[in-house]
Amino acid sequence: MAERSGKYMNAFVPILHSKSALTPVDLESASGPVDVVLSEEALAAVKHGHAFVAASLRDERPVYGSTTGFGPLVVFDGRESAAEQCENVLQHLTVGQGPDLPPEVARAAVLARLWSLSRGVSGVSDTVVHALRRMLQAPFAPAVPTLGSVGASGDLVPLAHVVQALRGVGHAYVDGVRMPADEALARAGLDPLRLDGRDALGLVNGTSVTSALAGLATASLQRSQHVAVGLVALLADLLGAAPAFLAPPLLAAFGHPEVVTVGAELSSWLAGIDPSPDRPLQEPYSIRCTPQLLGAARSAIAWSSEVITRDLNGVSDNPLFFPEEDLVAHGGNFFGQPAAFASDLLSIVATQIGNLAERQVDLLVDPHRNGGRPPMLSTSPGRQHAIQGMQVLATSTVVAMRRCCTPAAMQSVPTNLHNQDIVPFGTQGALTAFEQARSLRLLHGCLGVALRQAIHTGSRRPTARRCADLAAALADQIAPIEQDRPLDEDIRTAADVLDRHVAETATA
Repeated sequence: MAERSGKYMNAFVPILHSKSALTPVDLESASGPVDVVLSEEALAAVKHGHAFVAASLRDERPVYGSTTGFGPLVVFDGRESAAEQCENVLQHLTVGQGPDLPPEVARAAVLARLWSLSRGVSGVSDTVVHALRRMLQAPFAPAVPTLGSVGASGDLVPLAHVVQALRGVGHAYVDGVRMPADEALARAGLDPLRLDGRDALGLVNGTSVTSALAGLATASLQRSQHVAVGLVALLADLLGAAPAFLAPPLLAAFGHPEVVTVGAELSSWLAGIDPSPDRPLQEPYSIRCTPQLLGAARSAIAWSSEVITRDLNGVSDNPLFFPEEDLVAHGGNFFGQPAAFASDLLSIVATQIGNLAERQVDLLVDPHRNGGRPPMLSTSPGRQHAIQGMQVLATSTVVAMRRCCTPAAMQSVPTNLHNQDIVPFGTQGALTAFEQARSLRLLHGCLGVALRQAIHTGSRRPTARRCADLAAALADQIAPIEQDRPLDEDIRTAADVLDRHVAETATA
């Protein structure tokens, strides 16, 4: 494992070598300075691959991007020197537009790119991998525009902005503050990146931005799925629902093992519950059908996580170099279709879990369904409005999520002089999944605030131990609403509390 080193180190990342596996959770560890240890095996592979590229060029082998132009201009000769080729690929791709990606995404993309390049088959110099490692040790993040990639031939435009920032061109962040890239490098104690051979093309010719976005979305949604289970349990306990809908034979008969798993988790949360005799025989679907909904979500997230983990641990580049086979292989390993499909599925899953949370908020504000509590959970309806505005936010958020669910993975539009005549748009799909995951956290924050207020305005307290613990964690950070006050910060606080509490209980 990597060790903490220096005042900025705040996380652990596995050693980079061919037998390690980079995970979506590892990407989150790169949000702040982190020490990534490169194994001797990885460094030797990088040097070996770089030497093979040099030998291939001395033998006058045709090598895309080294002896040729780029994209459809492959039929023309490239520039005279390797340094000029590096300059050429970066300059014509520095065209990105739109707001910057969050700095933590840019840093995760650098980690993903470092992981791919450390396999040694991209032919880049060891100068590159050491520079990326040093960047990750510092509080530095390239400023990367959101618009520019179609997810084919790699994330060319956003990664070009990454490389330019590392060279001191464009903009970057230090400790979250945006500034000119050359100033950011100086503040972070980094030297400008120097490129040689096919370094520039190797840096930009991969889907690392797509993989980073999709990986971060996956890690967030895996937590949110567990958060949703805890919130359902607390809601059921506050209403006094009988846990009959969790009967193991019933769920096993449904035929989906993930549904059985979620049912068992809910049963654990509700162990010790004292059901209310006043509840109907069957609860509304937003309680009764949660094992089926969240079980399906767990299955879909697990599949997406497997695909994206494979993506993170593969090599996205072209061409690839295999010295042992004396092979320079030209192909399409920069085509981000797997992550595109996975990202679209993650967006759908996030939205349906969001639908569930919004409906549960609606249940809590309705005096006909919320167990005898006042409308809007207000302590003085009409004079105080409690969570009324927050419900509108929840409705607005979930509708925005629904509108973003149009799949990106089949929105192919030919471009690049029909060289890229079919493209997967995985970068846009992954960005959407990342944003959907953030929106879901806010919806869960809304539900957390609502549940905390439901405890305050109702006579029933949680009777199951785990539910009582979650209620106490929320109450410790969120005051009851006696008089109307801004709730924007409370919503974000509740989201943080829920993530933290679920993580602690999952490892307890």
